[in-house]
Amino acid sequence: MVTIGMNYEVREGKAEAFEKKFALVLEAMRTLPTHARTELFRSVGAAGRYLIVSEWHSREGFDAFIASEAFHRVTDWGASAILASRPRHEVYGGDTAPTLPTGRCPVAHAAR
Repeated sequence: MVTIGMNYEVREGKAEAFEKKFALVLEAMRTLPTHARTELFRSVGAAGRYLIVSEWHSREGFDAFIASEAFHRVTDWGASAILASRPRHEVYGGDTAPTLPTGRCPVAHAAR
């Protein structure tokens, strides 16, 4: 099991759009046998800050999903208009070192 923590800062007035896109991504993840569960948390102390906690049966399953066309169809949505900064991701658990996956989506290009 591997847990991915994805931290997002959303531009003012764009929270609803971000949450709607998250719902689409979650819908796509629910069809995958390698996905265990995912939750979206909104900060009560800082407007526009979110944490997505995603559990996967393997790191390879997560990497395959974010490299998939299904993922890109729901995430290629003009991140610069929604996100205030680049996402920050952390990988917890699993057998592999905490490296970031590659891909076209801002989720896959997190700054350290």
